[in-house]
Amino acid sequence: MSAFIIAEAGVNHNGSIELAKKLIDVAVEAGVDAVKFQTFKAENLVSKNAQKAEYQKQTTDSQESQFDMIKKLELDVETHKELISYCNSKNIMFLSTPFDHDSIDLLNDLGLEIFKIPSGEITNLPYLRKIGSLKKQVILSTGMADIGEIEDALDILIDAGTVKENITVLHANTMYPTPMEDVNLKAMQTIGSTFDVSYGYSDHTLGIEVDIAAVALGATVIEKHFTLDNNMEGPDHKASLEPDELNSMVKTIRNIELALGSSVKKPSNSEKPNIQVVRKSIVAKTVVNKGEIFTENNLAVKRPGNGICPMRWNEVVGLVSTKNYQEDELI
Repeated sequence: MSAFIIAEAGVNHNGSIELAKKLIDVAVEAGVDAVKFQTFKAENLVSKNAQKAEYQKQTTDSQESQFDMIKKLELDVETHKELISYCNSKNIMFLSTPFDHDSIDLLNDLGLEIFKIPSGEITNLPYLRKIGSLKKQVILSTGMADIGEIEDALDILIDAGTVKENITVLHANTMYPTPMEDVNLKAMQTIGSTFDVSYGYSDHTLGIEVDIAAVALGATVIEKHFTLDNNMEGPDHKASLEPDELNSMVKTIRNIELALGSSVKKPSNSEKPNIQVVRKSIVAKTVVNKGEIFTENNLAVKRPGNGICPMRWNEVVGLVSTKNYQEDELI
């Protein structure tokens, strides 16, 4: 079962459909499963006097309000349709995170099969209930949440009509970039075992190693921000992968999945020929004449491994030799 990799373009298109298409091209090139944007109406998302997050103040004009910053990054209905048909032509799944009720309706009308709930909405009961009632696949991010809040959100989604088998819960940390000591990746497995639910990881660290580790720990979904260039203007570019890093991440994840294998411990096909070369057999340590008794003193264990296995040493010691042996000859 290979991990479903979501390349999160988010708002890194800076409001430009040309940039959005370039991001889709990069995602296709990297071989991810889906490319994700964000769907919102600034008016419905933030009140006019809402403050920016600290990381947003550092990466954007500090005089600009959160509302004005977000308004510029809005994608309208026509743009959604154009991006969806562009994704279809490139054979990659289009996803978007809705941030309000109108956006949920818009994405549902556009036929999205998977609904991604961002960390900030995990305590938004009416929002969760609305998405749960669609009975679609749901991916729930849990940044800033504790285990009780995750339980409440799952209860609402399930009560609203979504079956648990259709929900994947992502461990996440919403700090951009996330310091390594705050990743707490083991909590991802805690989520999986506590709720008996599919789990994954939404990553905001710099680099790709935590995503690789998450897959090794059983993540079925990986979500990672990417950009065309870290130095572009906008709130999230700094903590996003550049195209070559996205390529490396996908390639490494697919290699790790191959390497994880079947969990059955046995010789692999490629190493079977080595058994005769590298293992050892019981041989004559000295000349042994017919009729002599095999002892610790006239037997030895040496390569190759195509004679009697040394695990049978105790059976051979004490037997009478039925022929003459030269030194190093296989018994």
